Amino acid sequence: MSNAVKHKDVLRAGTGTAAGAGRRQPRRSPPQTTLSRRSAAVPIWYLRLVGMVNLLTAVSFTLREKVQAHNSGELFTPFMLFAGFSSAAAALFLAMMLSRRKRIAWIVFVLLCGGYAALAVSALSLDVYRPHPFNWLSLSVTLVVLVFAVLGRREFYAKGDPTNPQLALAVLGTGALVSVLVGTTLVTAAGLHESSVGDRVWYVALRLATLNRDPDFSTLHVARWVSVGINLSGLVLFLAVLYALFRSPRGRELLGRDDEDRLRALWDKHGARDSLGYFALRRDKSVIFSPSGKAAITYRVVGGVSLASGDPIGDVEAWPGAIDAWLAEAREHAWIPAVLGASEEAGAVYARHGMDALEMGDEAVVEPAEFSLDGRAMRGVRQACNRVKRADYTTRIRQHSEIPPEEMTELIEVADRWRDGQTERGFSTALGRLGDPADGQCAMLECFDGEGERRALLSFVPWGPKGLSLDLMRRDRTSDNGLMEFMILDLIAYAKSAGVERLSLNFAMFRSVFEEGARLGAGPVLRMWRSALLFFSRWWQLESLYRANAKYRPIWEPRFLLFEKSAQLVRIGLASARAEGFITTPAPLARLRRDG
Repeated sequence: MSNAVKHKDVLRAGTGTAAGAGRRQPRRSPPQTTLSRRSAAVPIWYLRLVGMVNLLTAVSFTLREKVQAHNSGELFTPFMLFAGFSSAAAALFLAMMLSRRKRIAWIVFVLLCGGYAALAVSALSLDVYRPHPFNWLSLSVTLVVLVFAVLGRREFYAKGDPTNPQLALAVLGTGALVSVLVGTTLVTAAGLHESSVGDRVWYVALRLATLNRDPDFSTLHVARWVSVGINLSGLVLFLAVLYALFRSPRGRELLGRDDEDRLRALWDKHGARDSLGYFALRRDKSVIFSPSGKAAITYRVVGGVSLASGDPIGDVEAWPGAIDAWLAEAREHAWIPAVLGASEEAGAVYARHGMDALEMGDEAVVEPAEFSLDGRAMRGVRQACNRVKRADYTTRIRQHSEIPPEEMTELIEVADRWRDGQTERGFSTALGRLGDPADGQCAMLECFDGEGERRALLSFVPWGPKGLSLDLMRRDRTSDNGLMEFMILDLIAYAKSAGVERLSLNFAMFRSVFEEGARLGAGPVLRMWRSALLFFSRWWQLESLYRANAKYRPIWEPRFLLFEKSAQLVRIGLASARAEGFITTPAPLARLRRDG
């Protein structure tokens, strides 16, 4: 997979230094000891084991009969060991929440386990009950797990959303009411019976609660598909209540006016360091500052992932403080920390905080002073540009502050009309707003045909005082080919005369794979990886973006995805796809986009 491998050792250290010794340290997770850490692992692995056994009981009739016989007779099985898919889902879900160090999951586990142990002790102490050695073994296992859970209590520090209990109760009440009403209607419509309405309601309620065999109602003859449907709705309701109870909290308040002013002040001083720095001013992100206030990280919580983008904003000396604060907040709320599009310099600083790196691709940077159209390699660009020139196309470049409001409204309308799809994509390399009065420093490049009709536009955000970074690229699909090459070359010519030293064009994901995989002698793994990316390029324009950038022979600046554990990459990938707009949430669920 060539350069798309881990870069923890490749990222060079020494690009940032620690903050001053007198700096107030950010809040950290509770101190860990070997005893508490190992004790906390016991209930997690116990629930995983029990969940797998419960799954086996669901598919094995013999094992299911044995477990049900134990639980309904004089014997009983250890805590959470019950036959069926529902009990397996409950055990595995609770194990997953405990592995994320959620405090509410630990409380629920201790209450359930303690209650089960108390009932078992009461049952074994009754004179009329004849204890069996297996009962004592079951009770011992339950008590041992409970003791380890108590010993490891310090490891479960992650906070949940304070509104979770109320939401869980609301989901339970509303879901149960709807399920009972719908279930009773189905029982009445599809069954042959002479029972009362009360019996039918009670039957549905028991089926929802037990998820097991039919209660004994002699006057009810319910179709099997109705009973199974009621059971499934009960399982869905149960999982929905668990999700509402254990969901991760939302991020901080989105970027407010005061925070934006502080960020702009930091960007004014240090904006030339990172081409993606201006995109930190997106208002759908939250921000956390270093204790000194000299650096900040902007992020969004998506699906339980605290997703930052680009490099920290501000003085590189204060970056460690901002990173510490951001990581501490992620641990406090059981968020998975990740960074999209970090530079090699920032990656080295993040690596000293325990994060690993994966090269995502490369950013295409053109230096106008060094750019030349001479040579065979630029022949295609020259031809495309000349073809458009012969068609009498012209360009105009202005700052956003120079565009009248009514004309900016027209530009916004045509940009929306030319957009590819209904979703506005972008998180790490797009500002997400066009025409905002606060973005007067941005540059707009328009292209007109021979009749004066607007055919394309490019919008750039400032990259410090002497750079521009591409934000928006839109064109009329009926316009001539080569229009973008014509506009970029005009922009380069303008940049030379205006003293602009750097232009950041599109980001090319997996650029090295496309380039090296096409070379003679490329290995079979690299060729397979390139073939897979070519397949996905049918939908996500991976190769076309690379080729569109490569024709200008730019300087390729690598960008990295930063993460803590490889096992988290799937969740991080899904969260990144949602944030960038490649995966959209259905409208009824849109309000839960940032829930954990």
